Amino acid sequence: MRRADLDLERARAAAAAVPDPEIPVLTLEDLGVLRGVERREGRVVVKLTPTYTGCPATQFIRLAVETALALAGLADARVETVLSPPWSTDDISAEGRRKLKAYGIAPPAGKASVRALFGEETVACPRCGSSSTSRISEFGSTPCKALWRCEACAEPFDAFKCL
Repeated sequence: MRRADLDLERARAAAAAVPDPEIPVLTLEDLGVLRGVERREGRVVVKLTPTYTGCPATQFIRLAVETALALAGLADARVETVLSPPWSTDDISAEGRRKLKAYGIAPPAGKASVRALFGEETVACPRCGSSSTSRISEFGSTPCKALWRCEACAEPFDAFKCL
């Protein structure tokens, strides 16, 4: 395998393994914000998409990826923010959804849709699985999550907003 290809593989592995600073059980690959790794003008470029414009974790994620790349021997690699197409909860991997549920955060149910945007969603409790839940607040521990309560087990939990 050529050195250039090895560099791309190393860069992808390094960036993919970086944990999300707000939900440390998820990697950037699980979350779906790692959009690609390519070689451009002789340099490795890692492309990331923030979960939403203005996400406070964006700069921290960029610095964490730059550090991971430097530790992988790719200090001259660049990190680029890509805004189109925008990130969606549909981009969270199946493994990421499993990790969210195990961590106690309800993963988004299915595809982002107009119904979800206007609050006509059903969210299953990540602890007991009941669909008898209610939204307590549109804002949870981070702006991309809402606070819910399970009527069956009475536990509060965060749920990803479908975006």
